[in-house]
Amino acid sequence: MNKRKIINDPVHGFIKVPYDLLYDLTEHPYFQRLRRIKQLGLTHLVYPGAMHTRFQHALGAMHLMSSAVETLQSKGHEISEEESIAVHAAILLHDIGHGPFSHVLEHSLVEVSHEAISQIMMQHLNEEFNGQLSMAIEIFNGTYPKGFLHQLVSSQLDMDRLDYLKRDSFFSGVSEGVIGSDRIIKMLNVVDDKLVIESKGIYSIEKFLVARRLMYWQVYLHKTALAAEQMLVHLLKRAKKLIEKGEELFVPPHLRFFIEQKLDLESFHNDKEVLYNFTLLDDDDIMCSIKAWTKHEDVILSVLANGFVNRKLWRIKISDRPFRTEDIKAIKEAVKEAYGLKSTKASKYLVFADTITNNAYSIKDDKIEILYNNNELKDIAKASDMLNLSVLGKTVRKHYVCYPKSIEDKLQLDTLLF
Repeated sequence: MNKRKIINDPVHGFIKVPYDLLYDLTEHPYFQRLRRIKQLGLTHLVYPGAMHTRFQHALGAMHLMSSAVETLQSKGHEISEEESIAVHAAILLHDIGHGPFSHVLEHSLVEVSHEAISQIMMQHLNEEFNGQLSMAIEIFNGTYPKGFLHQLVSSQLDMDRLDYLKRDSFFSGVSEGVIGSDRIIKMLNVVDDKLVIESKGIYSIEKFLVARRLMYWQVYLHKTALAAEQMLVHLLKRAKKLIEKGEELFVPPHLRFFIEQKLDLESFHNDKEVLYNFTLLDDDDIMCSIKAWTKHEDVILSVLANGFVNRKLWRIKISDRPFRTEDIKAIKEAVKEAYGLKSTKASKYLVFADTITNNAYSIKDDKIEILYNNNELKDIAKASDMLNLSVLGKTVRKHYVCYPKSIEDKLQLDTLLF
């Protein structure tokens, strides 16, 4: 069977699957599940074109890895065929542990990070593929002797970021995220087992960092998508609470498995049933359940479900400083009265306040270093004569509060909150 397939990708053009093992991995049910998980979660409620999947992103990252390996080999750095297969497999599977709607499940039902679940799934795949993924797992975990291979998979300038910025910009239509990924990859080099960028590529790196910052505020942390995500998180929490109380809810069996149990990392390691049910979860399970909940007699569940399904999203206010406790209490009291709730305690499902953070570049993590002709290395924070990396590297924290729009008439909220 011919396994050297060519895929027509709207972002990168024709993508080759360079090794038979990679083709077999893409055909596996674990990987095919990523077709049913949107890359940007609920961002399509803001940017209608953002309907692309984690399946597409993983293939795109694999394609960029091929370019990176070829570039480094052409500059005299030894990467064996076995290492090339492994680093391609590592980037192909880097997001395999993501649940429905991006990080929503991690904040509601499954208190385990997608990175940890990815590692567990890779271990299971390794057993199924008779140890062919052992080196890929070492690279993924950063334990393989050649550290620069891990940086290609996970760092501040990895193939993951180079693909998702370009891809998310393309599908959302937000041009501020366009980056020169091909140029950046051509400028890659290795010094002392660390990835560096040749000095001719400094302007592409500056553009990359600015694009990443703008994409976070304009797309990934867009306030409307954030409000929708919080509604979904609280929908699932309310469903879990009702099922715990013995209420009857329509839920697909594999989603019910997680709603009815409190599962941790140890559960994923030790109980095959946990992983089996997780690998059946996708966006469709969540949407199917929520549509059924729109008619439920529980006011909180039905109000959230109707708002979510029909895009009647909550109002969200964002501030540079925390909202006053008494203001949040006043909003919860108004919600209690508007929906006839028994106590303001129940309002926590309809009113939520939290923080969001963003930084484009971290001076503490793997640095992006610029290589000059005299072999001098400089951190991009010092090498750049245009960017204020002290600003880009600063963690910006913003505070937000979400609440139903229907209560705005009852309270002068702009005056109250600001």
